[in-house]
Amino acid sequence: MGPACWLALSSLLALGALLEGRLVGEGDAGFGECDQFFYAETPPAGLVAEGHVKICQRSEGAQRFATLYSTRDRIPVYSAFRAPRLAPGGTEQRWLVEPQIDDPDSKLEEAINEADAITSVNNLGSRQALNTDYLDSDYQGGQLYPFSLSNDFHMATFTLTNAVPMTPSFRERWYMNLNSLMDQALTPQCGGGDDLYILTGAVPSDHNVKDKVTIPEFVWLAACCAVPGGGWAMGFVKHTRDGDVIEDVMVKELEKLLPFNPQLFQNNCGEKEQDTEKMKKILEMVNQVQDEERTVRSKETSSPLSSTRSKKSALLPPEASEERSSFLGKLIGFIATPFIKLFQLICYLMIGILKNIVYFLWYVTKQVINGIESCLYRLGLATISYFLAIGEELASIPWKVLKVIVKIIRAILRILCCLLKVLCRILGIPVRVLVDVATFPVYTMGAVPVVCKDIAMGLGGTISLLFDTAFGTMGGLFQVIFSVCKRIGYRVTFDNSGDL
Repeated sequence: MGPACWLALSSLLALGALLEGRLVGEGDAGFGECDQFFYAETPPAGLVAEGHVKICQRSEGAQRFATLYSTRDRIPVYSAFRAPRLAPGGTEQRWLVEPQIDDPDSKLEEAINEADAITSVNNLGSRQALNTDYLDSDYQGGQLYPFSLSNDFHMATFTLTNAVPMTPSFRERWYMNLNSLMDQALTPQCGGGDDLYILTGAVPSDHNVKDKVTIPEFVWLAACCAVPGGGWAMGFVKHTRDGDVIEDVMVKELEKLLPFNPQLFQNNCGEKEQDTEKMKKILEMVNQVQDEERTVRSKETSSPLSSTRSKKSALLPPEASEERSSFLGKLIGFIATPFIKLFQLICYLMIGILKNIVYFLWYVTKQVINGIESCLYRLGLATISYFLAIGEELASIPWKVLKVIVKIIRAILRILCCLLKVLCRILGIPVRVLVDVATFPVYTMGAVPVVCKDIAMGLGGTISLLFDTAFGTMGGLFQVIFSVCKRIGYRVTFDNSGDL
């Protein structure tokens, strides 16, 4: 399908559709009903900034896709959609505006024509791009989510919140890239596209159209296939410079190219379960898409030459035209035609060879640069590790020196203790003798009173014992004598009583 057919289709679809663009509150974490267009119903993390508006694009009461729009740059940051399908043909395009971006109090929930919005929307164009911003410029509105990928007859892709400034040639190649990638590479490797999540976005540059609408530095596409056990994720980048073909990159590399280093898919689209074989097949088809674009680009560069020659022949006078129509002119033309064709073929081959050489050199240079970066990174890590090890050793030196000093002091103290013990043992005997001799008088004089006391106590005890013995003996004799006398007295008394 050519660009003329696409332009023809857009008007019919836009005229027949009742388009809605529901704005999502800035405080909301997601896109409301349009979260279904994101993997795991989670929008990209890290891309929302001040001046960004979340839009749930609707038509005919149904959600079609989601858009994060920058009111500062007046271009979309990205659009998210699912399961693209090729659309039928139609007529010319017709762009619409979103009333609630410029007028938050507007009661209009449908995207409307710019001409109708002039009288019904306050501050029209203060925060979003208008169709008049592209007039008398070299740029046209190019859709991030092209209508050619939608299977809906009534759709919201022709809102200016889904468009960025593109040159006509770039827009044609961008649409061609998207259609080829979807039809040949992405959809076939994802089970027909039912589990395919697509993000298309633009990164602003320092240039703009009429000091209003920012021209993108490059546009990008990220695809996530969520088929269980066979998913994958791929990224693509296309710079707005003429001659650049679409480039395939890994999603993590794409995230590094975007502002704020975001995360496009939650959990990196199931990174641990991705199917590398399908990714290889996708890359093979991407190479074919790139070759197709190079072929189209080479035809575009050669077509101006033929058109210039036709213009020059049209400016020739009638006499020259008659001479050209002569038999001699036809003969010369017949003879020269093969040489001209051969020259064109040689030029085409030389251009193709030079392009391939340039691409090869660029690839080799890129690989060398990546290798150098990897080596420098590893060298930096090794250097840091080396200096960290040296620093640890240097930091441990004072502690180790202190431990050695403590051990030396302990050894010296042990030696001194041993010496003192030996000295004490050597001096032990004479000292004891001297002490005993010196203390003998003291002990002797101190013992005399004690001995005298003991002798006195012994003598006293002996005398006391003698007295006790004498008194005891005498007391016993007295008791014996008394008892004998007592018995004799009883007997005398008894005898005297008998006489009576």
